[in-house]
Amino acid sequence: MHWYEEEVLRVEKELSSLSYQPETIFYGSSSITLWETLYADFADLKPANLGFGGSTLAACVWFFDRIIGPLTSAKTIVIYAGDNDLGDGRHPEEALLSYRQLIGQIRNKFGSVPCYFISIKPSVQRWGILGQIIETNRLVKAETETDNFQHYIDIFPLMLNEKGLPDSSLFEEDGLHLSPKGYSAWQEKIRRQLAI
Repeated sequence: MHWYEEEVLRVEKELSSLSYQPETIFYGSSSITLWETLYADFADLKPANLGFGGSTLAACVWFFDRIIGPLTSAKTIVIYAGDNDLGDGRHPEEALLSYRQLIGQIRNKFGSVPCYFISIKPSVQRWGILGQIIETNRLVKAETETDNFQHYIDIFPLMLNEKGLPDSSLFEEDGLHLSPKGYSAWQEKIRRQLAI
């Protein structure tokens, strides 16, 4: 896990520089990290962007105490991870186990704070492992239904075009990371879900 160290140090610095006690925590991989408008998009919810590039669900578990441990004010936690677990060759069941561990850590730290898992996106670059993405989403969705404080935000359908393929306008040229239009779609979907 040492290769994440520089990114984790950056996140720790970002958290310490906030002028308020964050209440809505966004945690996970580069789809969170690269969300440049996140603070503006969710300003009224006192957000903190605690994503770190390349992270897996397993890495989110590993660095939980360092990154989220110092927080005392979290009222909502939004998670996006799992993409890189599958990209690294892990099986859907392994991603689910890491997700369960992460939820366990959150429960130990914050009790019954609401947690929202953003479904793994169907990207151009990872279209070859679509089956594993669908299965991981299915497993995590079922897990979120085991208690009233876990929620599943299904962004999968809105990332596809009318042919059922990834909508290239929602992605950067690398076919993996989100474009401004992609983030706008996520923001609308997440806000709607948080309001329910």
